[in-house]
Amino acid sequence: MTYAIIETGGKQLRVEPGRFYDIELLSAQPNEKVSIESVLLVQHNGEVTIGQPLVTGAKVEGTVMRQLRGRKVLVYKMKPKKKTRKKRGHRQEITRLMINSISLNGSVLASEAETSVSSEATEATTEVAQESAE
Repeated sequence: MTYAIIETGGKQLRVEPGRFYDIELLSAQPNEKVSIESVLLVQHNGEVTIGQPLVTGAKVEGTVMRQLRGRKVLVYKMKPKKKTRKKRGHRQEITRLMINSISLNGSVLASEAETSVSSEATEATTEVAQESAE
């Protein structure tokens, strides 16, 4: 299994190809390709590459699925015995990003197509194993 740890929006996130993640707002339109070069760690078939602080030549590519707003966060401030209360809230702007591929030094380590093919292969082997058990 191949994964990478990226930094975006001031947060670090573990990402895998073929999955989508909600991250801080990116200035990109839906169905637009996004490339993230701030990769902190790449793991591929047990081989771990750690950056200091970033992995040189590593890149994570993804597609923006849509822009949305997160759940409402309530901020309630109160000073006891003073009758002062403030209730405020906001909804954070979020970008839903589908990870397409993880590449290191120009070679693609894992892509969305590979992960879907491997998951179909495991499902097929599971079905064959179940049929042989019966």
